[in-house]
Amino acid sequence: MSDVSNARSPLVWLWLALLAIVLDQATKIAAESLLNYAQPVYILPVLDFTLLYNPGAAFSFLADQEGWQRWFFTLVSAAVSIMLIVWLRKLPRGSVWLPIALTLILGGALGNLIDRILYGHVVDFISFHWNNSYFPAFNIADSAITLGATMMVLDVIREMKDERAKA
Repeated sequence: MSDVSNARSPLVWLWLALLAIVLDQATKIAAESLLNYAQPVYILPVLDFTLLYNPGAAFSFLADQEGWQRWFFTLVSAAVSIMLIVWLRKLPRGSVWLPIALTLILGGALGNLIDRILYGHVVDFISFHWNNSYFPAFNIADSAITLGATMMVLDVIREMKDERAKA
């Protein structure tokens, strides 16, 4: 058995957050330079790239407000990012699954936070649809957040199964 003191800190996974931020910002810059606003570019029968701006939160929540939501969501994103870093630091050395989930969420939150600070809105461009039903447009940051949150849910399910097995 390996010595816990020699195990890696969960902070070692912060490179994933940085990767998510870099990929997110690079793809948003590409979308801004290659796409015309609100003009879909066909990729697959269920996928378009459509440049859109979201001044609200997920699924354009509060997007129709008069601008206060920019600063509200900026503060929420900053607070969540700090909380995630603190949580990450407190995880046991050698942890892998949960630190990866948290750093993906952190990278996504910071990617969208950069947009809010620089532009006052989040840049979205990935648009999935089926016939005339469209899923809200999203970006790489949103994908990182979704993947990290899914991993957290799977971690909770695994822990519940482990607890039942011990009982």
